[in-house]
This record gives sequence, structure tokens and C-alpha cells, in this order.
Amino acid sequence: MKALAYFGQRDIRFTELIDPKIEDDRDAIIQVRACAICGSDLHIYHGHGFSEDIGFCVGHEAVGEVVEAGRGVRQLKVGQRVMVSAAVGCGQCAPCLAGVVNRCVTNSGNCYGLSAKLQGSQAEYLRVPTADFNARAIPEGLSDEQALMLTDAQATAWFGARNADIRPGSTVAVVGLGPIGLMGVESAFVMGASRVFAIDRVPERRALAASLGATALDGDDPKALAAQLAEATQGRMADCVLEAVGYEATISLAMRLAGRRGTVSVIGVAQERMVAFPMWHAFNMGLTFRIGTCSVPEEWPALVPLVQAGRLHPERFISHRLSLSEGARAYELFDRREDGALKMVLRPGG
Repeated sequence: MKALAYFGQRDIRFTELIDPKIEDDRDAIIQVRACAICGSDLHIYHGHGFSEDIGFCVGHEAVGEVVEAGRGVRQLKVGQRVMVSAAVGCGQCAPCLAGVVNRCVTNSGNCYGLSAKLQGSQAEYLRVPTADFNARAIPEGLSDEQALMLTDAQATAWFGARNADIRPGSTVAVVGLGPIGLMGVESAFVMGASRVFAIDRVPERRALAASLGATALDGDDPKALAAQLAEATQGRMADCVLEAVGYEATISLAMRLAGRRGTVSVIGVAQERMVAFPMWHAFNMGLTFRIGTCSVPEEWPALVPLVQAGRLHPERFISHRLSLSEGARAYELFDRREDGALKMVLRPGG
């Protein structure tokens, strides 16, 4: 099959890989109809990945059609349209059955495309382990592209907004306006935020946030930014802050923007192993600080109806639709934030 594979720093290649096959009775093989590049895929692209492997297929966001199912697969049928959760669990323990894959008691929690252990989804075909749990039939009323956004990006944005304790009337700040940050802006309004301050250095991304109803602010000067927020809120600052970048500087900024008894939610994948934490400031302000990764299936029960009803529009943040063969160029554009790059969708055979 044709696929995108990692061969070193900034070396993603469109190449030939071995077709996946059923390895367990509960597996299914999916013919990928569309896949997407996630911001966390850039860590691998930059050579700071999650393993020492090379030559493995990358990516963890995909929708497609079931073309083969193991004898133990009961819920999915050949020919069915499915969305594949980026988060993989055993599907049998109590946490997994509750949708909380990252608490899997069998330690089966995993993600596609981080190493050769579980090949990625930026390919013509994908093996889905424990398919009845790790893939779901695409619900009525959802397009392929909407379902694709639910496999990770929109789920992560919603998870981060929940962790930020957003309530009706909340004042919210979102730091970082990549695709997930922008989805976080829209999520905050759906949760009832009265004001959302959207912060980024890229003017085009600020403009898109403003079109959603946010107050867009330039994140280039943290001190000036904090002063602007203080003036706009009469010194109260933000009740809830969603950080979607993962750098020490942006996490520090998020802490500075939170008001007394505010909540800071960090969903940006950590760019540094160790960061300084402003313990005294957090203590003095009475802040709640949360950080972590999303368990995608946990968010689907809330998200699917919101997308079906037209309250969330995750597909609006797709900026490019390219063929899988153009994957290397797509990674380059996304990495450089060129040509308005936000969510990059790739189609095998497109």
C-alpha cells in the first residue's frame, strides 16, 4: 500500500509499505477515505518523536470503510463508514468501556503512528485493533470531514475546554490558535462563555478567531497582552484559560492571564521535558491547573449531537485538501504556517 512514513528529521516520504493484515480475531482493516495531520505529528516530523523507529507509517486521525473484519468483530460490518479514535484501548476493562482509554487497566492504551508498534493512519489501509471499541460507525448527519475532526482534534479541544471549567458567563482566554485552539474558541462559546480572548502571533489565525466572535489579541508581547486583558476585564482577568501550544513560555502566559480562583487547562503537547512552575503565584491566586491528553471516545457522546445540530463546525478549520501523495508538502506547509495552513486533510488516491 501507499503511505506516509517517517525516515528522520523533516523527512516524511510517500512510499510503499506492507499492507496491514488481521492479527487478532477482533481486528478490522479499514480502507482510509480521509486522514489528517495533527499538531502532535510535527513532533515526529521535527525528529523529537516518541520512539527511535524509522520507516513507520505516521498519523492518528482517519475515517474510512471497513473492508475486512476478524471473526470476533460483532459491531462493525464490511462496507460500513467508520471513524477511528486516535486513542486505542483494550475495549474490555471498566475504564475503556467508560471511554477513558488513558486509564486502561491492561496498559493497552496507545496511539497510532508513534512507532512501528502500531502503524499510523496516513495510508491507504489501516489495521484497527479491538475494532468494535476503537472504531465507530459514522453517525447519520455527519460528513466524512466532520467525523474526521472528531477522531482527535475536536475531541481534544472539547476536553481542554471542559478541563478549563468553562461555565455560562465565563470569561475565557485561549492561548494558541492552531486548529485545536480555534476549535477551543468555538467550544467555549457553545459552553456559554460570555467573552473569549483569542491569542496568537499569526494575524490570519487571529482574524479567524475574531470571525467566531472572539476578541483577538497579538501574543507577541506577554506583558502588553496581560495589560490589555486586565484593562478589558477591569482587572479580573480570565476565569478560564485554555493553552493549546505546550511551550514553557505559553504555559507561563496562561498562568499570568488567569484571575483569582481561575482555572488553567493545558492541552498543548509538552515541548520541553521540564518547565518552571510559578508555585507561589498559583498558590496566591488560588488557581486550578490541569494538564493531560484526551481520551477520544469519552468525548463522543457530547460532541456528536453538537455537530449534528450544527452548533459545532469543526470542518470549518480545514484549510487544505490534498492527495496523500502530496503529504510531504502538506507537512512542510503546516510546519511553516504558510498559505493559511490549519487542518491539513489528505485523501489516498485523491
